[in-house]
Amino acid sequence: MTVIWEPQLDSTSLQWQEKAKVLTDQYFAPAADAIDRDQRYPIEHLTPLLESGVSGMFIPTDYGGGGSTLTALVSAVETIAQGCGSTAAIMAALSLGAFPVLLGGSEPHKQALLGGLARKGEAVNFALSERNAGSDAASIEAVAVPEKNGWRIRGEKCWLGNGGHSEHFIVFARTGEPGSRNNITAFWVPRNTPGAVVDFYEDKMGIRGTTTTNLKLDVWVPEVNVLGEKGRGLRLALSTLNVGRVVVAAQALGIALCSYQEAARFANSRKTFGRHIIEHQGIGFMLANAATRLSAARMMLYETAKAYDESQDISTLGAMTKLFASEVAHDVCDDAMQILGGRGYVKPNDVERCYRDQRITELYEGTSEIQRLVIARSIQRESQSNAG
Repeated sequence: MTVIWEPQLDSTSLQWQEKAKVLTDQYFAPAADAIDRDQRYPIEHLTPLLESGVSGMFIPTDYGGGGSTLTALVSAVETIAQGCGSTAAIMAALSLGAFPVLLGGSEPHKQALLGGLARKGEAVNFALSERNAGSDAASIEAVAVPEKNGWRIRGEKCWLGNGGHSEHFIVFARTGEPGSRNNITAFWVPRNTPGAVVDFYEDKMGIRGTTTTNLKLDVWVPEVNVLGEKGRGLRLALSTLNVGRVVVAAQALGIALCSYQEAARFANSRKTFGRHIIEHQGIGFMLANAATRLSAARMMLYETAKAYDESQDISTLGAMTKLFASEVAHDVCDDAMQILGGRGYVKPNDVERCYRDQRITELYEGTSEIQRLVIARSIQRESQSNAG
């Protein structure tokens, strides 16, 4: 029995988790420090991810993927994150780009985009955020207007995770007046479309092995490139984020588990005043709190993934999971740094890297404040319904 709670996975999920562990031990973890130091996209990781099927594990088998459950996906992402937060973020970005196609794409969209991802590793990117429309996604300024049996899309997208190595973009743009209902539509924009320019790479605090970019657009796409229903793009984006938040929670917990394990090892080897420092309550209680909260967060993560796999609505539960997991991860990484002291503050060190990698999990796929807003609105609706 382990101190940290372990999920009881089915045989198929265990197989995916084991594949992820083998890849992490062989490729991802040994390269993590160098990738972070050089801020280099680990292109050499794409081949083992593709050949093992892990990069397309969540794609239905009809399109060449592994047909895995969300439970299996989060177990793989969590495992990879324990070795390399950047590679886990690449996996999270692959799934985030694919889910709007899964949820709203036509059969030709799925054959082209999901099939391309599963069989050839062609990444699809989720292009929603803008400089003036991050948390407030309904305020996007990119505009699409009808032109010659298609659409002219103009605007700029930012903070595109994996954007520098994506072959396709799912771009969300306004197709109605600002403030009107149902005024946003999703479009498939191939990277090689004239007028689509990836023009800026962010210099990031953490997950430095990912390529986070801008995308400038002055493009024409045919009518068949509309993804889902016209005017229903925001609903599609939010449905995608419901799933993406659960994957980010897995990433956060994997990073936190790495820090916790390193801190526990150090506390059992470092001595002060004639005793291992874990025997001092100040340190032992930190680790006890970390183990308890990590276990609780993992229980929530895997129950939420199970609920999704059973076709339940996870819009509120997913927000709770992402909020709790990311903030537990924050505290665990912070305490691990404190336990290691000066050794944890200098490079190269897993705890130092995890401390920086974790922070983004409280920001993307909706900040902690947005998660609280989602939860508060659910509480309000439930209270009003009960009062009625």
